[in-house]
Amino acid sequence: MNRKKWSLLLAIVFAMGIFLAACGDDTSGEGEKSKGDNTQQSDDRGDDNSDAVLADDQSLTVNIKTEPPSLHPGKASDNTSLAVLSQVFEGLTRLGPDGEPQKAMASDIDISDDKKTYTFTIRDGATWSNGDPITAQTFADSWKWVLNPDSPDTDYAYRLYPIKGAEAAKNGEGSLDDVGITVKDDKTLVVELNNPIPYFLELTASYTYYPVNQNVAKKNKDWDANAGEDYVTNGPFLLDTWKHKNQIVLKKNPDYWDSENVHLETITMEMVDDENTAKQMYDNGKLDWIGSPFDSIPLAAIPPMKQDGSLNISPMAGTYYYSFNTEMEPFTNKNIRKAFALAINRKGIVENITKGDQVPGMALVPTAVWEGNKDGYFKDNDVEKAKEYLEKGLDELGLDKLPTVKLSYNTNEAHAAIAQAVQDMWKESLDVDVQLNNEEWNVYLDTLSEGNYQVGRMGWTASFFLDPIYFLEVFETVGGNNYTNWESDEYASLLEESRKETDETAREELLREAEQLFMDEMPIAPIYFYTNIYAHKDYVKDVSVGKLGTVQFKWGYIAEH
Repeated sequence: MNRKKWSLLLAIVFAMGIFLAACGDDTSGEGEKSKGDNTQQSDDRGDDNSDAVLADDQSLTVNIKTEPPSLHPGKASDNTSLAVLSQVFEGLTRLGPDGEPQKAMASDIDISDDKKTYTFTIRDGATWSNGDPITAQTFADSWKWVLNPDSPDTDYAYRLYPIKGAEAAKNGEGSLDDVGITVKDDKTLVVELNNPIPYFLELTASYTYYPVNQNVAKKNKDWDANAGEDYVTNGPFLLDTWKHKNQIVLKKNPDYWDSENVHLETITMEMVDDENTAKQMYDNGKLDWIGSPFDSIPLAAIPPMKQDGSLNISPMAGTYYYSFNTEMEPFTNKNIRKAFALAINRKGIVENITKGDQVPGMALVPTAVWEGNKDGYFKDNDVEKAKEYLEKGLDELGLDKLPTVKLSYNTNEAHAAIAQAVQDMWKESLDVDVQLNNEEWNVYLDTLSEGNYQVGRMGWTASFFLDPIYFLEVFETVGGNNYTNWESDEYASLLEESRKETDETAREELLREAEQLFMDEMPIAPIYFYTNIYAHKDYVKDVSVGKLGTVQFKWGYIAEH
């Protein structure tokens, strides 16, 4: 794209930021499920100052943008719900400040030599917030509830499928009694896996693996709908109040097993949808934290915040991409898909639009998981090669020229700016007219799910564990989060083989081969790899921000100021 067009686009983006800031009192709207300079490069934690003195008032206020769709660990499937659940519940393990799993509800973990059997010892004195004991049976019953075919809205049940017999039970092809979850006694839980997997302890730290007080849940099927005596938890914080579509307040759990290391007394979670309004609240001292992983910082605010050193940027395991509908022409043709993918100037996008140190993406698996993917599988902005693919694709389709193509995206300032830039790139490089289509998130998801699109913006972040298969398995079969309508028996076979491979080097080779096959087919056009972009007040200390795009408040505190 020439300099004149870039300048025009940037002027539009800047103007959008000014306009939205002026209209900052509008906080209505729905949220999304997933979403050099003087910049402070975070080491995955908030500023740490061992000499800092704790303030008398240990209260933190953040913005989670929207109402969490579900605060039931077995039903949740979005990042907003995760932001709350990870503070009020705890699994057998918890991800520590370094991103590694550490013992939590389990005081001891024994792994068999073949790495297929895990024996967890439940921590002494582990109790629910209502005083009920937490036992091995608690975890067994909670996991089997998710796997019960009759349990509704359990979209992430597949995260339990590494457990022997779990998938068959969920599909109604096996019995819950045959699932590899055995309670030896109140303190001992034995879990048998189908195959050894290197990330199982990360899974046991994720919300689908959290326990639920079954006694309460059986008495009140809507126990998770509101704060109150029935919302029983076991994490470092309690759900004190929940004003729907307005505010959530968490309080420190005095009965938490590690409460002496929890310093925050109150966490207030506001629900302000407009990011410019949230920025104004942050500037006025009404928020202590802005940006990842709860909401976004306005594009226009990023450069000055980088300049004054108030912005934190850290790696995040996520990929921003354009999905091609491989069942709708001209994207039924692999060479056409390649032409469109190679004709994107990713470096220009991350340097001139997003400006958050995102990494240009020429692969599916992000560099936060595979560092070697920085160069990817093709050259960025390779217009000459794109034209070669275009010519070949047009010939195979029997076309002289591409018809008008529709590029869809969900309502968002950055998505709109990127789409406008790509529209110009494709026109200039491929001589194709691109129509932009903007829809609200829920409508947009329906559009993609029904296949009523040609090219659509999407993103995928690793919310559970850091492993290449987290990204590769999205496209194993059509459906779920795979909106491309592309699937391959060979690709699926490589992933299945990798699940059985015990040698780490051999397993990586299988996954690399799968990604190579995927990128050769190009059902998506990766654009960039995400980063966490956030700011917090100087007095906010030791808040852990990880590559998974999650935040831990367990170790955080407010310093005297």
